[in-house]
Amino acid sequence: MKKKSNILHGFIYLALSLGLILNFAPLAWMVSTSLKKPNEIFRMPPQLIPETFQFSNYLKVFELVAFEKFYINSIIVTVLVTVITVIITSMAGFAFAKIDFPGRNFFFFLFLSSLMIPFHVIMVPLYRIVVSFGWVDTYAGLILPQISTAFGIFLMRQFMYSVPDSILEAAKIDGSSTFHTFRKIVIPIQKPALATVAIFTFNSSWNNLLWPLLVTNSENMRTLPVGLALFKSVRNIDWASVMAASVMTLVPVIIFFIFMQKQFIRGLTGGAVKE
Repeated sequence: MKKKSNILHGFIYLALSLGLILNFAPLAWMVSTSLKKPNEIFRMPPQLIPETFQFSNYLKVFELVAFEKFYINSIIVTVLVTVITVIITSMAGFAFAKIDFPGRNFFFFLFLSSLMIPFHVIMVPLYRIVVSFGWVDTYAGLILPQISTAFGIFLMRQFMYSVPDSILEAAKIDGSSTFHTFRKIVIPIQKPALATVAIFTFNSSWNNLLWPLLVTNSENMRTLPVGLALFKSVRNIDWASVMAASVMTLVPVIIFFIFMQKQFIRGLTGGAVKE
């Protein structure tokens, strides 16, 4: 019996190892390509380790396009979208889970039904609204349409159900207002939930290509995904620089996830608990 268990564990570890290799290989190859000379990239047989490390490829990125401006725009847009979304979705989730008001379930399912509508369906009407407000090629046009997703509200509502009603009732007896209870009691309890929503929102906003491409006209307002697409419009594509730009684009996402991973894991395991 113990032997069968060891064999099973061996197969599980082997499968996990293969999965890790398959997921890590594209990242390793991207980093490797970003450090190669142009004549090494398509050499056969391919080599993972470059003959000489060409760190100049990273500097060349800033010469080909206004990459630093794209970076700044992406940071501004993503940070503001993440912060505003976390604030709004946490308050909405708390209201839908813990505050009894007329039409609560109706409005929640109305929000939830929007998840079934593809973005491409509302893209043109949303763009016309942005045009009517004069937000084309502005931070407002980039940020406001991305905040407060129905998915975030749904996720926070599920997390808020794990907050014991006894705590909220005790705070109410002590004279605490609803907002004060939310800010001082609920938010500290729900840090893992906030981290989960923040990571999903950060990743979605950082990698968003379609909307920034649609709503920006000038190079000064473009974000990183749009900037990466500009490399492909060049007649002779410098693939080493493209990979270098991709690596630099990926770094903030990895850093943010590493910083938030402990709370994120707690959030994934704690959202389904009800009391």
